Amino acid sequence: MDEGRNMAEIKLKKREEMDPAYCWDLSSLFGSDEEFEKTEQELAKKIEAFRAKQGTMKESAKALYDVLSGLDDISRVFSSLYVYASQKYHQDMGNQKYQGYAGKMDSMMAVLADASSFVEPEILELDEETVTEFEKAYEPLRLYDRILKENFRKKEHILSPEMEAVLAKAGEMASSPDQIFSAFSNADLRFQPVTDEEENQVPLSHGTFVGFLQSKDRRVRKEAFEKYYAEYEKHKNMLAATFGANLKQAAFFADVRKYPSALAASLDGGNIPVSVYDKLLEAIHAKMPAMYRYVALRKKLLGVDELHMYDVYVSLTKEYEQKYTYEQAIEIVKKALAVLGDDYVALLDKGFSERWVDVYENEGKKSGAYSWGSYDSHPYVLMSFNGNIDSVFTLAHEMGHSLHSWYSNHTQPFTYAEYRLFVAEVASTCNEALLIRYLLKHAKEKEEKIFLLNYFLDQFKGTVFRQTMFAEFEKRIHEKMAEEGTLTADGISELYLSINKEYFGPDMISDPQIALEWARIPHFYTPFYVYQYATGFSAAIAISSKILAGEPGIVEKYKQFLSGGCSMDPIDLLKICGVDMTKPEPVEEALDVFASYVEELEKLTAEA
Repeated sequence: MDEGRNMAEIKLKKREEMDPAYCWDLSSLFGSDEEFEKTEQELAKKIEAFRAKQGTMKESAKALYDVLSGLDDISRVFSSLYVYASQKYHQDMGNQKYQGYAGKMDSMMAVLADASSFVEPEILELDEETVTEFEKAYEPLRLYDRILKENFRKKEHILSPEMEAVLAKAGEMASSPDQIFSAFSNADLRFQPVTDEEENQVPLSHGTFVGFLQSKDRRVRKEAFEKYYAEYEKHKNMLAATFGANLKQAAFFADVRKYPSALAASLDGGNIPVSVYDKLLEAIHAKMPAMYRYVALRKKLLGVDELHMYDVYVSLTKEYEQKYTYEQAIEIVKKALAVLGDDYVALLDKGFSERWVDVYENEGKKSGAYSWGSYDSHPYVLMSFNGNIDSVFTLAHEMGHSLHSWYSNHTQPFTYAEYRLFVAEVASTCNEALLIRYLLKHAKEKEEKIFLLNYFLDQFKGTVFRQTMFAEFEKRIHEKMAEEGTLTADGISELYLSINKEYFGPDMISDPQIALEWARIPHFYTPFYVYQYATGFSAAIAISSKILAGEPGIVEKYKQFLSGGCSMDPIDLLKICGVDMTKPEPVEEALDVFASYVEELEKLTAEA
């Protein structure tokens, strides 16, 4: 099947029209909707029964263990329910039945949070000495030693059982801005069609937008850019109110939990110092000249008097254009990642053959890409493969997440299997770094090498500079909300546009439409998430460089990292591979790699 970048051929099918061979198989979660519904009803009863354990944790070591293990058992089943409902919904967000499933799971999450809200406060009613004695007296309790210690570390931010119960009940309301944005963006938002290179009227969607921006025809790029943001302009006040509500809920929970800011609250879960966030911004600002140099080179190579935001994604090569079938992409990814060992490649094969991946876009399918699963299922990948180089990298990226989960789930108990956000992007971007090195090494033509260098630099720009730009916007917009108490669409857009200008520099025209880019970024509804793309990419560059250099033992150390889950702090997990993110070197070294590739591209394109 070839679903390349010829936009005229893209027709969004309904979900039931899709070839099952290219759709994920959710049976490792539940064999049927009926099994899901039965399990959901059984779990609802167990959650209610769990409430009776309140007040028992101080009675004995076994009583403490019974509460913690009981909560694990419930959470483990709930995870499978939540993932199944969400992924059924995401494959067609217009499906009313699965909208209902997803809504029920959000409600159940709030009920579970309420029913278990006594756990942390009751742990803190115990002193550390008593817990130590409990662990000595009852060996099974030692499984929870790290969790218990983490609770004591965060003691000042955990409230009374009554207050925790109130916050748990507020959690469902707090998720409303994200739900509203997601439903609007994926199910309700409609764009005007774009006239492509052959004068065909082609649907514009989240999935086709970047493809249009990669068109060699500048008129197509400009039309798609303007029509895409025109729809956000129509709804900017609603989106500003929704985004503002999300800022307020983050600030509310941070304040109630006695954190100095929503940023500090977000980072504390992984025990990440706020200084790591601030140092990232400082490092990027210090290396802005490399970004400006690349923007200037892009302007020169495109041969335009003015470089606009709709010129950011088009390839700089005039004649070289590569497209891939899904099957070709699989083979390239496997070859590129063979350096990680036969066991790693065997797991990739397993994932591809057992339909872990939902490959192509269909009507109503959630935009973007992700890897997700539960402890008792294999991982799943959602994407919208469209045949370009970006799709190949997306496949490598998301399978990096999936194998990270696989190693962790098969090494750690459920309690410690889920890795923290700070390290979540390392495995995925390490795969990307290995893939680009493989492709560059095997490039036979000058135009192919220029194409790949351009792609790598664009990926770097998108993952490090762009995500850091997002991170700076988040920091400043949260601060602005804290100072002013309310925000308008125009006020948010003004701040975003000013930051965009600062990051792209004097050779870029920051078109007025780009001021609305904040309105379409789903990650902003998970506050202070995106900076981890930049830190993760930097760590991945360091690790992949060690792997390709053949550093003794690094592949084994890397798999130890992949297997770590949350059994250690994220900073310490990366230190297994010799990468210390509390220091500036990983980010600085990554930025130096970016500058070196800009220089190489300048040399390759300098010839007449």
